[in-house]
Amino acid sequence: MVDPADALPGRTNQSMPVPDAHFVNGNSLVRPWPDGLEVAVVGMGCFWGAERIFWQLDGVYSTFVGYAGGYTPNCTYEENCTGLTGHAEVVGIVFDPSAVSFERIMQVFWESHDPTQDMRQGNDVGSQYRTAVYATQADQLSVIEATRVTFQSQLDSKNFGTIKTEVKQIDFDQDFYYAEPYHQQYLAKNPNGYCGIAGTGVSCPIGLGA
Repeated sequence: MVDPADALPGRTNQSMPVPDAHFVNGNSLVRPWPDGLEVAVVGMGCFWGAERIFWQLDGVYSTFVGYAGGYTPNCTYEENCTGLTGHAEVVGIVFDPSAVSFERIMQVFWESHDPTQDMRQGNDVGSQYRTAVYATQADQLSVIEATRVTFQSQLDSKNFGTIKTEVKQIDFDQDFYYAEPYHQQYLAKNPNGYCGIAGTGVSCPIGLGA
């Protein structure tokens, strides 16, 4: 990880433009969302394939990709690829907790990538591809930890290593930066585009909710 003092400066007064609607379902990528919806933020390597996994999940209202967990405000994709922003490539998931639980979101997260890999996912190497969960509200932290412990025990039984996932709480409105418009729902716009997402094949026996 880059030292904060060495991170790129970014831009404090210039945010990325965001498309008016989700390319797949037509819902908004930005606030305001309908009352009662919550936001999850996860990093699983390249954000293209990760986003597609979640927009297909029942109970998810909207998804979008961006940068979080680092230091450079409103960074560009090219800046993030240098590893000098400190950010991970992440997916924002707006979901209805009455239709799909955060526990279920976490189950999909753990099962859909390899959280034992450090600063990479497959051929995608660098701190921007690290495994991460950024809680957007305090009560998400206990679910993240409980599901991490459960999944680690399953990984241990299959002789995998230790989970390397970064976990911390962020202020979504201050600490999440939207990626460029062409990255949003990229694999719906480019069906033959690159997707390096791959799980371990190990199941996470949780998600008793919808």
